[in-house]
Amino acid sequence: MSEPRPSDRHDASDPDDAFAEIVDEATQRDPDLAVIEAGSRTLRTRSGPPQGQAAPARPADPEVDKALREVEQELAGRWGETKLEPSVTRIAALMDVLGEPQRAYPSIHITGTNGKTSTARMIEALFGAFDLRTGRYTSPHVQSITERISLDGAPIDPERFVEAYRDIQPYVELVDGRQPYRLSFFEVLTGMAYAAFADAPVDVAVVEVGMGGSWDATNVIDAQVAVVTPIALDHTDRLGSTPAEIAVEKAGIIKPDATVVLAQQPVDAAQVMLKKAVEVDATVAREGMEFGVVSREVAVGGQRLTLRGLGGEYDDVFLPLYGAHQAHNAAVALCAVEAFFGVGAERPGPLDVDTVREAFASVLSPGRLEVVRSSPTVVLDAAHNPAGARATADGITEAFGFSRLIGVVGVSDDKDVKGLLEAFEPIFAEVVVTQNSTPRAMDADALAAIAVEVFGEERVQVEPRLDDALEAAITLAEEEGEYAGAGVLVTGSVITVGEARLLLGGH
Repeated sequence: MSEPRPSDRHDASDPDDAFAEIVDEATQRDPDLAVIEAGSRTLRTRSGPPQGQAAPARPADPEVDKALREVEQELAGRWGETKLEPSVTRIAALMDVLGEPQRAYPSIHITGTNGKTSTARMIEALFGAFDLRTGRYTSPHVQSITERISLDGAPIDPERFVEAYRDIQPYVELVDGRQPYRLSFFEVLTGMAYAAFADAPVDVAVVEVGMGGSWDATNVIDAQVAVVTPIALDHTDRLGSTPAEIAVEKAGIIKPDATVVLAQQPVDAAQVMLKKAVEVDATVAREGMEFGVVSREVAVGGQRLTLRGLGGEYDDVFLPLYGAHQAHNAAVALCAVEAFFGVGAERPGPLDVDTVREAFASVLSPGRLEVVRSSPTVVLDAAHNPAGARATADGITEAFGFSRLIGVVGVSDDKDVKGLLEAFEPIFAEVVVTQNSTPRAMDADALAAIAVEVFGEERVQVEPRLDDALEAAITLAEEEGEYAGAGVLVTGSVITVGEARLLLGGH
């Protein structure tokens, strides 16, 4: 990948002046955006907001299930998502032999530490409401690998997933034979997604990075809108030990002349992003300045918002998700879609407010403060780092008001486990520590030792099997009686939440 061209509008020898200028005038320049023309170039499979499944189950047809398991097994034989070689060489080679499918449609690229998937789902819902055909690529999945590749708001069906893999398999093997390392699990999935989107075809792709930005496999697209959700400490062994260091890597998705939508960030991370925007002559929209959350109030089943976008205010927006963090994700998603359509630049005024309301009211985000059982209430949330845990703790306190909350926690062994537990300590009366079924899971006894440091021995129970942990937590919650208002929160890992969702019958 060639180095980005410094802006012709700024003196490259005077970065301080350039930085000051972007802070003062970032949003005054007209972005050079490719806006989808009126009238679709595709046939619609549906109109309006997406109505697909939140998380699919296994295929009912035994033959289809067998074919999907074969593909899953072949993918599992490759480097996993935690084994990385920081380069886009292999994925670029795959795109080359596939005919550059990722250039067949415009895209929005999303990086950050927390909130990426929820934001992607909101962006997708907004595009669907405005009758654009969408492709969405997110990771990891909650229940089924097919969730990672969505068309028109629904995960592609298992047959299509298998077909997408078999279609590119000969090209994957060709690239494998020419590279020092075979394509990884994530690289092959990325190739499948980009090819499936071109084949559909989609009007716009909404793409979430797997990790970082610059060398992430998704970063072979030239997105006209780059979204950066809040940056916090995670994957510090690969991305850096401070928000600023992590931001350097994540800023790699910002392309020349793009629009950058920045969620609220630590100051040092924001500075990195703004300086990168100067270098590539990108336009910046910052939460709290050019857009943001004007007001929010808890409502039955979610929250009611007033959002300020690039084109004006959008009031009386119902979002069926809990927590202040989801309101901020909504503001970011709205700004990203406005930027894509040229609002604030080529197009004056806001988007149609009724369409925006319809879109947000349809949003689903499995495993994000999701209620999957009542009496007692069991909530699932995929928080897996301290920043995410703090947002979850605030959200569940605000929305539910449990008299007593029992935690079920299973984590991966490469996370800041103590920091995560400390974020939950004020809201958990007791915690049941467990482990999920993957090799990355931290051993339940090792997790218990850390939990005892945080909670004290009397508040920690160990159940290595997740089904036993769920039963133990529900029993503890039921001790207060049917009407006492106790609840259970399952958290610590997307994988733990996905397995719990299956055990509890979530759909």
